[in-house]
Amino acid sequence: MRLLATISLLIFVLARAISPALGWVYPEHREITQLAVAGLDPAHRAMFDALWREARTGGEQRLCAAGADDTLALKPACIDWAALSAIGGDHSCSSADMLDVVMTSGWILDVAGIGAQLKIDLADIPVEVPVEQAPQGENLVADVQRRVASETARAKRLNALRAADNRLLRADPAYVSRATGNNAHFLLPRPSVDTDVTTYAELTLRPGSEISALGVYASYHLSALQKASRLANEQLAPEQRDALARAVLADEAFALHFLEDIYAAGHVAGTWGDASQRKGTHDYYNEFGLEVFTWNRQATSIVLMGDAHIRPQDADLAAQAVRVSLEQVLDVANAVAGGESFPHTGAAPAVADSFDVCRSDRMPQREAGMTAPDEVRPFLEEALLPTAVPSLGPGLGAMPRFRSEVGPFAGVAASIDGRYISGGYLPSQSGGGMGGLDLSVRVGLGLDGVMDDAGDGLFYVQVGFRADSPSTTKVSGSTLAQQGGNLSAAIPARFGLATRYRMPFYLVPGDLLILSPMYFIAPETYRGMAVTAGNGGLIPWQLGLATPIGRLQFVLGRELGVNFYGFGGDDRLIVPGPDSELLEYSSTIFDVPVLEYRPYRSFSTNQSSTLLLQLTTGADVPHARKVVEPAGAAVPNVDAIWYVGLRFAFDWRYYF
Repeated sequence: MRLLATISLLIFVLARAISPALGWVYPEHREITQLAVAGLDPAHRAMFDALWREARTGGEQRLCAAGADDTLALKPACIDWAALSAIGGDHSCSSADMLDVVMTSGWILDVAGIGAQLKIDLADIPVEVPVEQAPQGENLVADVQRRVASETARAKRLNALRAADNRLLRADPAYVSRATGNNAHFLLPRPSVDTDVTTYAELTLRPGSEISALGVYASYHLSALQKASRLANEQLAPEQRDALARAVLADEAFALHFLEDIYAAGHVAGTWGDASQRKGTHDYYNEFGLEVFTWNRQATSIVLMGDAHIRPQDADLAAQAVRVSLEQVLDVANAVAGGESFPHTGAAPAVADSFDVCRSDRMPQREAGMTAPDEVRPFLEEALLPTAVPSLGPGLGAMPRFRSEVGPFAGVAASIDGRYISGGYLPSQSGGGMGGLDLSVRVGLGLDGVMDDAGDGLFYVQVGFRADSPSTTKVSGSTLAQQGGNLSAAIPARFGLATRYRMPFYLVPGDLLILSPMYFIAPETYRGMAVTAGNGGLIPWQLGLATPIGRLQFVLGRELGVNFYGFGGDDRLIVPGPDSELLEYSSTIFDVPVLEYRPYRSFSTNQSSTLLLQLTTGADVPHARKVVEPAGAAVPNVDAIWYVGLRFAFDWRYYF
């Protein structure tokens, strides 16, 4: 019972690690913001540069001289303002937290370097039409070439993300858990087709409304505007002005992270559904694209892509919206070009906002003096108009939903294998071959690809029946063996009970079970270990490697099969010698997969099927019971057999 409770706890922790997924990856966020700054007209660019100079006063060692620095290397020594939009939300939970991370942590420079490398890796991978959507012509060779090119690009992208995500998880252990609790990075679905932009904006901003990307953006953008109004209307000491400028640009950069997320296809399709639907829908539309209308262009549509699939036109589109938002802040801070109409908000603090978007499920009530009067509505609507009109919620007209392989399941597994054995149970017997097959039922929790498709948080247990063929090695020197049949094999054919389990581990197999009490003492630490385990372990040797023809994964210690034979007393073998004996025995096989290749995988709304090829090793441990003939003879010693083999398995699951 204690083991069952521990396993249940581990499943709960792993399930809590499921993320509906983050938005644009780090270099994409930074690229969008860089484009926005580069596109400022000369007047606004001068305002931005001046405000950034004030903001970095006292932090020159960590904040780059240029607000959008195009010269940063793979090991940057500073953080520019454009990078703050990538750090906000994904690597920090509030504007105040983001500033603290940037100014005091050592690991954020590692994150910036990882982002720079990922940008290089993704730049060499074209964003092509997925092979499922490509038109099929009459030229079979061309269709095959197109499929190979598509699968090759997809494998390269997965491997680049796999390497980056694993490095990010080591540099910033909270990277995944920040996005697991709510829908802050996603748009809320529209309640009905007649919801207009004003109604939708009020819905997302209303205190108590479910947190969303638009709500977070508007809240932080409003904070930046209110603080900027103080720069334009108050006489401040230099140190006060520097602090206020830093808070303004920090709040705006944090806001822009969520505005940029709105331009990722998977974040527009809505947040409704369980964790499996949210993640599956996110992943599908990011890869395959989504046609959307914007609030200000409802007569024509555009196509958005998503995380790690950004195209130049996607970056330009998002950068235009970011530029509008940034120009509003600059206009208010300098009381020009309509910015003077923004009401002076003397209550705005000269520190970055602390609204925690990671742990909050609802939009907060703004403090007295910081609410949004009618005069600010035009500013928020202007920033909202270029964004996508969200899809409808559950019901008629809803966008198609897609599931990910996440959640509890029941299924059937069948396998056939061949093994080379080191010998027989008796020292005189040489090596040979054996085969077997089994059919089992299994239950488990699917957590495939918590961060990306390279991960494997899969947990299951299964039980079934197994049949082994007789070994190719024959018994010799025995008069009984001359009668032939199954008994002439050194290891006769047999039937038994087959069991198998699979579970991720952090450093050594079973460690998450042993360390499970840590969850009650240091839950964040234990949750981080569980996420790391699901994504290849502390030493990332068990991450999946994507190829154009399937996925390879080193799985030693992740899976164990145990087969039981002869416990009904019907397994017997011949012991050769001057006086041949007939021995009744039982045996246990411990099967340990080492390397796994998955050439085929299919997933529908609630079912998946997979083919696997595994390189396995293990031991066949016999247990001598008694000599059947001649009666009363001494029971001989029997030895364990070692083997290597190939196992071909079919795995079908039904998700609940």
